[in-house]
Amino acid sequence: MRRKQIILLVASTAIFFEALDIAILNLAIPLMQQQFHLDAETIQWVQTVYVLFYGGFLVIGGKLCDTIGRKTIFLAGASLFLFTSLGAGFSNTFIQLTAFRALQGLAAAMVMPSALSIITNTFTEPAERNRSISIFSSFAAIGSGCGLALGGIVATYLGWQWIFFINVPVITAALILAYRYIDKDVVNKQQPLPDIVSSILLTLMIVLLSYVVHHLPGFSKNYRLLLSFVILIIAAGFIFKRRERTLQQPLIDLTLFRSTGTITGNSITVLLGAFFLSYLFLLSLVLQHNMHLSAANAGLLLFPFSLLSFFVSRYAVPALFKKMTVLQTGIMGMGLMLSGALLLMASIIFNHNLPLILLSIACVTGSGMSVCYPSLTALAIRDIPLTQQGVAAGICTTSYFIGAGLGLSLLSLGMQLLTAATDTVNHIPVLLISFFALPGLVWLLLVRKRISH
Repeated sequence: MRRKQIILLVASTAIFFEALDIAILNLAIPLMQQQFHLDAETIQWVQTVYVLFYGGFLVIGGKLCDTIGRKTIFLAGASLFLFTSLGAGFSNTFIQLTAFRALQGLAAAMVMPSALSIITNTFTEPAERNRSISIFSSFAAIGSGCGLALGGIVATYLGWQWIFFINVPVITAALILAYRYIDKDVVNKQQPLPDIVSSILLTLMIVLLSYVVHHLPGFSKNYRLLLSFVILIIAAGFIFKRRERTLQQPLIDLTLFRSTGTITGNSITVLLGAFFLSYLFLLSLVLQHNMHLSAANAGLLLFPFSLLSFFVSRYAVPALFKKMTVLQTGIMGMGLMLSGALLLMASIIFNHNLPLILLSIACVTGSGMSVCYPSLTALAIRDIPLTQQGVAAGICTTSYFIGAGLGLSLLSLGMQLLTAATDTVNHIPVLLISFFALPGLVWLLLVRKRISH
């Protein structure tokens, strides 16, 4: 029993830092922006490349656990995460930092599915497995909450580099315990390797697409490069689609996307990812640039809402699922997201009214995300056979992170085209991100008669 508890702790620590690393960066971004003398549109690439590489390689990370071994992939991914955390912290240039963040996303794509696979294979009794997965998931919620609070405090008093350095001692301990206590892999050597080429093509497409979107305002100056990238995207997309249709074991089984629920769940999850990370990015700029709060004070302001998110996930969401359909909870969640964006926009218009900002944070990070994500995931996998629901859930998570990366790039494009060059954020970027949430809400309302249960 002690060995199992250690394994659960090791796996939960991994998911904790995966979630922490996305959240913790947001309040440190303005400090990075100052050091590297970059505008708000450029600094967002530190987050964009992480989530795009994470999303692009997540499915292949899960499949490698089955072919190479969950322990091997976990140790490799955690080691890479450790190395890239050190590299990001010691980076002297923005290009170095962005490169290490991209590799960190690749590492997270290996750690996340292998950690979950380790838990499901260690805890085989159903009640014990469900309890372990619940604990594992709660560490993700705690990681996001701590990231929003700790990011500002650590960056203010120790420097932004330490948001990466704090990973090092804990991940080192996790690696030692994982090597010691996790069972050796038993791998079927005759099983073919998964389609790594398609995973690389998918990541290449979404990264290049984000780059093209981001640099559209300067098209006349860089048209040759951008057109070359567009041709590459089209070619990669053609090859990717052909491979998925012809290979016996495709990266993403396109036949899964047949039901209205699966298409709706995944599509709106893309919009959710685009909205949520863009919201956090703008919120950090509003609190620090507009309202002149230190990163530490901004973190303390957000911390209670992180606790609220945990309690909503733990107690409110299960109660909602008992009383409402999956579709109804999704509508409620997207409604909260849209309300949060409109409240943030109103607070900026009314001279940064603090009660409106607090209500906005409560709607989005305090409750909306906790309601949205599980309901959309449930919607995406409910029509999928039980034997393929793990793969379908992984595809849904991939949809979220791809949406997050593309959303940040679209936000950057809008800020370049529609806002003046200034350090402060006006209401227009917030209005832009509301158009990520609005189509999702409308879509759910339109399909509610077709998905009635």
